[in-house]
Amino acid sequence: MADKITGGELVVRLLVSLGVRHVFGVPGGQTLAITDAILDTPEVDFVTARHEGGAAVMADAYGRLTGTPGVCLATTGPGATNLITGVGGALRDSSPVLVITCNNNGENIDKDDAQNADHISLFRPLVKHGRLVAHASSLRQAIEEAYVRAMTGNPGPVHLDFARDVIESLVDEPADVPPAHPLRDWVGQRPRPDAAALAAAAERIAAARRPVLWLGNGCNRSGAGRAALALAEARRIPVVTTFNGIGSVPTTHPLVFGALSRMGTNLSTRVVAESDLVIAVGNSLNAISTSRWSLPLPEIVQIDVEPATVGRYYGSRTLGVIGDARFTLEALAEALDGPVRADEEWLAALTEARTRWWDDVPESGGQAGLSPAGIVRRLREVAPEGTLLLPDAGNPGVWSYLWEIREPGTYLKPVGFGNMGFSVPAAVAAAVTDPDRPVLVLVGDGSLGMSLAELETLVRVGGRVCVVVLNDAGYGNIRQEQIVKYGPRTIGVDFGPADYAQVAAGLGLSAQRVTDLDELAARVSETLAGRTPALFDVPIDPEVNAWTYPAFRKYEPEEG
Repeated sequence: MADKITGGELVVRLLVSLGVRHVFGVPGGQTLAITDAILDTPEVDFVTARHEGGAAVMADAYGRLTGTPGVCLATTGPGATNLITGVGGALRDSSPVLVITCNNNGENIDKDDAQNADHISLFRPLVKHGRLVAHASSLRQAIEEAYVRAMTGNPGPVHLDFARDVIESLVDEPADVPPAHPLRDWVGQRPRPDAAALAAAAERIAAARRPVLWLGNGCNRSGAGRAALALAEARRIPVVTTFNGIGSVPTTHPLVFGALSRMGTNLSTRVVAESDLVIAVGNSLNAISTSRWSLPLPEIVQIDVEPATVGRYYGSRTLGVIGDARFTLEALAEALDGPVRADEEWLAALTEARTRWWDDVPESGGQAGLSPAGIVRRLREVAPEGTLLLPDAGNPGVWSYLWEIREPGTYLKPVGFGNMGFSVPAAVAAAVTDPDRPVLVLVGDGSLGMSLAELETLVRVGGRVCVVVLNDAGYGNIRQEQIVKYGPRTIGVDFGPADYAQVAAGLGLSAQRVTDLDELAARVSETLAGRTPALFDVPIDPEVNAWTYPAFRKYEPEEG
């Protein structure tokens, strides 16, 4: 007679086989068969979040940082619904995540049981795939399929909803769950481009005098930065990124001109405005990148692993190439062996504009607090090489345009969903992934309020994490947009006075309020060089408006 284990034990064994080493979540009655199995599994660390929304963000960040699925776990009803926002962020930013919810007993699902909710319907719009697992015989196949779907094509979250009696019931102990699942050997395969499509793209690129490489999130997912720079150098092509593409290439490279997304900068918008061909790589040309498709674009070569993305918005002027970003860029470099037709005068003018842009960024604030621009530029000076920057949604993300990217893979932000409260839970995932890596969080007080309790999670996890709170006593980005559009009329954007250093200290974190830029730089430098996390609450000048900041205005060509 075969030995018996619980369905929860089988779930955990399969996760281990598939390479999962961390599960982020909040336990509940329905999850106990899984969490109890984790207790007996030294290969897996359960990271207890203070809110399921934080657990979902941790899984999202873990997936993006490692390229392997982050796993978040929640119980039925409110536990599951609390995951949804973070899962939406993982979908929109293409992060491989396994979303595990545990429902009531199968016979009571969709009845008036405690915390009853239709998890599958709730998650359906925000996951690549989801299913209810109501039979023990389906456990293994469901987990293997979820892993494949999360990892292949355009990565993203996959949802499994386990009936409680399925994971609590006894099943035969499988004899063939290997330490390293064979699925791990091939899910990383990426499609290579069609030869005819590649040749057509190469012909169009060779004929252009002012082509621009516009790199999106797909370049981060495929590690295409080196291939992009090699092509740019060989063909003398300027490079810009989307907001989600930041971090794919260093902004210190002489051919990289920063990010064009939402506001963009007058530098990056100039590059695209003056180009005669856009090579969009892993770039969906979505609303965020194109000012809701109002951005005038020339002819386009669009390269993407997801066929449905290509030509979706600018179809009449798009030549599509279906393939992995890195493989396709490498193949293009080989195919483009003819003469280079680059407009060197244009490149020289862009280079001069690039120097002026970095030199002319005003950094001073006012009597109300420090300038966020000055904070970002100064902290870049003291942050060690390899520091991971985690800007939150809203103004911290906008100000991060001014952060110099020195190496790929050192930047992570919520873009497609723009979910606030991202950066602190993401720092937990970063510390779990690599405790020795310095991590700098830039978070507004609005976003911090949505993930404040995860500071206590950060204390438990530890790591070289420095949290800098850009405190303008409100929802600063929305306040500033109201002022721009409606004059001095604001509603719903102002908070009462709060000292987040005192709050953080109460949660066990080393913390202080800092009002001097030199002192802030010194404290951040010490934290990033140390071994334990710290928080610094920094009052900033709310009058420094990201919506009207000179460096972020779109490029306007001179008349005449």
